[in-house]
Amino acid sequence: MRNVSSLETIERDYAAFGVQFVYVYKALAHPENSGYVQPFTLDERLLHVKEAERTLGSQFTWICDNMKNDLKHNLGNAPNSEFIIDPDGKVVRKRAWSSPASVRRDLEELIFPVEFPTRVSDLNMKTAPPPKVAASGVVKRVSRPSGAQALKLEPVMKKGALPFYAKLRAEVSESTLRNGEGKMYVGFHMDPLYHVHWNNLTKPIEVTFLWSVDGDKDVTSDDRVSPAKLVGPKPEVAADIDPREFLVDLKFDEDDRKPLRIKVKYFACNDEQGWCVPLTQEYVIHLERDRDGGRASNRRRR
Repeated sequence: MRNVSSLETIERDYAAFGVQFVYVYKALAHPENSGYVQPFTLDERLLHVKEAERTLGSQFTWICDNMKNDLKHNLGNAPNSEFIIDPDGKVVRKRAWSSPASVRRDLEELIFPVEFPTRVSDLNMKTAPPPKVAASGVVKRVSRPSGAQALKLEPVMKKGALPFYAKLRAEVSESTLRNGEGKMYVGFHMDPLYHVHWNNLTKPIEVTFLWSVDGDKDVTSDDRVSPAKLVGPKPEVAADIDPREFLVDLKFDEDDRKPLRIKVKYFACNDEQGWCVPLTQEYVIHLERDRDGGRASNRRRR
């Protein structure tokens, strides 16, 4: 969130006049900032709201978009937009990029100026850092393809199964989608919502691109991806939270845009609760751009 403290000062000044400020939680515009990744479920989105309140010290009311991102789409898809809506539901001011100074001028015009505006130093907002449960900066990051964009994917969720503690992000360039050949980034990022880390005292992460299965048995791997089987690093430290990242060659014909099927095996641990579990989870990756996937602009900084 940008400009939180400045907006909070305006909210405090105009709350007495019935002006209500609301934050809208949408799909993350820049996943991986501070380690946070796109949630897979509505419950995880709601946990993100609680985490934002904790880390930002915000007192605003929050509402949460659904997993189809209907509100985001209907508001124009801008990542940091702003709207002022009158009591009759009419949009009287809107902008694609948040500007607290402009909001204050808008309210001064629509209502009247506040004689003694609240300052940021008056707020005493109690901020907190993102969680850090294990070492980071242990595993070298992988450079994604130039101009890479997120692909649509579906976690294969089974009733009663554990959450996807390590969340997949897949990216390719627009030219790869257009020409059917190029590099694909595949990264598994530990979700800080669950305070988990990799267990480096056992087998490293294993990833397989599957073409077909028979029951619980893998039959053939997907020859559109090379290599179709991947094994992650095994750091010397017992635990860390660095992503496990890979670059693979992707090649497909225009007539063969069948989604990719991926299986991942890994161990996740939560030291606070005292458990460590092996997981086998699957995803379906569609060979099309996810316009709600955001852009990992700070990939080298956590």
